[in-house]
Amino acid sequence: MNNAERFSEIKEINLSYLMLAQQMLRDDRDAAMFRLGINADLAELIDGLTPGQMLKMAGANMLLCRFRFDDNLLLGLLSGHGRETATSHLHATILAAGKPAEALA
Repeated sequence: MNNAERFSEIKEINLSYLMLAQQMLRDDRDAAMFRLGINADLAELIDGLTPGQMLKMAGANMLLCRFRFDDNLLLGLLSGHGRETATSHLHATILAAGKPAEALA
C-alpha cells in the first residue's frame, strides 16, 4: 500500500468515525460519550460540526480516533484471552468506565 492509498483509507475511517460519533451523540448523548470516551465539551463540538467541517477534519493525514486503553489488562480483556467473551467485555467496560474522558487540549 502506498502513501496515497494509506491517506485515502485514513480519510475514509475519519469520516466514518465522525459521522458515527455525531449520530450516536444525537441518539443518546450520555451513552455516546461513554462509548466514545469523550467529555461533554468534545461531545458538543462533534455534535455541532457541519458536513463541510467533517470533510475537512476527515482529510487530516492522521487518525482522529484512537484506542481507549493504554494498559495490558484492558487489552487482554477485550481480546478475550482465555475468558468467556461476555464476561471479559463486561469487565473491560467496568474498568473503562473508571477512566476519565479525554479533555480538550
